[in-house]
Amino acid sequence: MSNKKGNVAGNVEGILRGLGELVEKLAETGEQIKRSGAFDIDTSSGKSAKAVYGFSVKMGLDENQETRVEPFGNVRRDEQTGETTVQEVSEPLIDVIEESDHVLVLAEMPGVADEDVHLDLDGDILTLHAERGSKKYHKEIVLPRSFDSMAIERSCRNGILEVKLRK
Repeated sequence: MSNKKGNVAGNVEGILRGLGELVEKLAETGEQIKRSGAFDIDTSSGKSAKAVYGFSVKMGLDENQETRVEPFGNVRRDEQTGETTVQEVSEPLIDVIEESDHVLVLAEMPGVADEDVHLDLDGDILTLHAERGSKKYHKEIVLPRSFDSMAIERSCRNGILEVKLRK
C-alpha cells in the first residue's frame, strides 16, 4: 500500500514540477495557465480509480495583480498526516469573472447535465454539488460580495456550468 501512496505522490509531484517556470512566464505576460493530468490507481478496497489533479495559475488579470494558484481534481493531501489520497468527489475547475452588471461563475464538470447540478447561495458563499453516475463534484466558492438568491441564472451544457449572479 505504501508503494501506491508513493506512486500517487510521485505523479502529483511530476505534474507540479514545472510550476516555477509557469509562474515566471505569467509574471512576464500577465495571463492564465492551466495544467492537469489523470492516472489510474488501485484503492485500498481493491477497486481501480481514476486520479485527476490539476491547477490553474492566474496572474495580472485583475487590478491587484496577485498570483493565484487554484487546484482542482480529486487528489488531496491531508495537512495533518501529509498523506496523499484520492477522493470520490472531485473539485471542478472554477473561474469567477466580474462583469459590469453581473458576476459570472464558470465550472468545468465533464459528464454532468443541468438537472444534475444543485446550487446553494448563502451570502457570498456559493456551494456547488453535482452528481451523475460515478461523476461527483463539490466546491464552495467565495464570491466577491453577497448576492440575493433570486439574482441567480444558470445553465449547464456539455459539462460547463455557467452561473450569472446579477448585481
